[in-house]
Amino acid sequence: MDLTGISTWLNARPAGHSLPQGLYTTAEAFDFDLAAIFGTSWLLAGFEAEVRAAGDYLSFMVGRWPVLVVRGRDGTLRAFHNSCRHRGSILCAPGTGTGARLTCPYHRWTYGLDGRLLAAGRMPDDFDKGAHALKPVHLESVAGAIFVCLAETPPDITVLRRDLTPLLAPHRLHRAKVAFKSTLVEYANWKLVMENGRECYHCATGHPELSRTFPVTASEYFDLEADAARAFDQRMLTLGLPGGPAGEDWWQAVRFALNPGTVAMTTSGDFSVKKLMVEAGGGDIGSLRWAIEPNNFCHSTSEYTFCFNAMPVSATETHVVATWLVHEDAVEGVDYDPEELIHLWTQTNLQDKAFAENNQLGINSPGYTPGPYSPEAESLTLRFVDWYCARAADYVARAAA
Repeated sequence: MDLTGISTWLNARPAGHSLPQGLYTTAEAFDFDLAAIFGTSWLLAGFEAEVRAAGDYLSFMVGRWPVLVVRGRDGTLRAFHNSCRHRGSILCAPGTGTGARLTCPYHRWTYGLDGRLLAAGRMPDDFDKGAHALKPVHLESVAGAIFVCLAETPPDITVLRRDLTPLLAPHRLHRAKVAFKSTLVEYANWKLVMENGRECYHCATGHPELSRTFPVTASEYFDLEADAARAFDQRMLTLGLPGGPAGEDWWQAVRFALNPGTVAMTTSGDFSVKKLMVEAGGGDIGSLRWAIEPNNFCHSTSEYTFCFNAMPVSATETHVVATWLVHEDAVEGVDYDPEELIHLWTQTNLQDKAFAENNQLGINSPGYTPGPYSPEAESLTLRFVDWYCARAADYVARAAA
């Protein structure tokens, strides 16, 4: 990969501004992002609730790269490159499923849930099955959330595990089930999708449903009115719910209060699920927002966890995978109505799709030049773009060396 163009674009970006056009529009930049960002970062793959029993699997694409997470007979979660060691076909189509073994649909090579090759028909007598196991991918589980990293040597995840675990633990993701999952196709670069998702500059007018409960005018990192914030933090301490903030340059988490007069992050501001994940304080505990670079944010409230993953497909196409988790004992149609549960974030995602696609169209213009971010209203977007540029520059420097 020729990194000359990438280096030129990175060096041309004014501090505090959006990126040069080529980093949002070209196949060259997309290939670079897969290698330098998605190929080296911890990625939130999903949740243990999706692979609960032996044989359960979760299959997904990271750009062009198929990845498979599977629960072994020993209860251990493992991740593999979803590529048969025969001629490379994927073993499991994207989505979830279950099976006693992993069998390639092409020539029926069969693997155990631990990745060992068990059967390969019509191969010579001296064929060594032990040399053809599935290739592993690094996996870590943190408080019920599953992370994978495709790098040979992954970044240190120790601090995230230590500091995110106590924040997520009260939400009992191990006692959750998937209530709904959707994929939204957005014709915009993944970085534009994430820049939009990292700010609420546009929320007051762009997201009327979200504005009902979400503090859309908060400055910087959910800095709310001082007295109200102190009162909320003290109430959470009394309830035994840690709130942060916690984080490093590539992740952050904080619990914040919802707007006065609302108790849930729903269209109405009232609970949409009768069986709560967190019963402390009658469920009036705001939201724990936790976000992982490069492509994710989540909100864990008393009644659900909502997960947003922006998966890159091409330079100008991104698939937004949205997942709603509720208590494993919550009964659909009795304890929650799926349409009511997903309405707020579905509307928000559709509105954001329009914003991101409109943004992409404007950036395609020959008149586009990088513009300045608002230090107050777009601080998390600026943080994301600065992180991206630092990671990208480090990759370029290491490649040159």
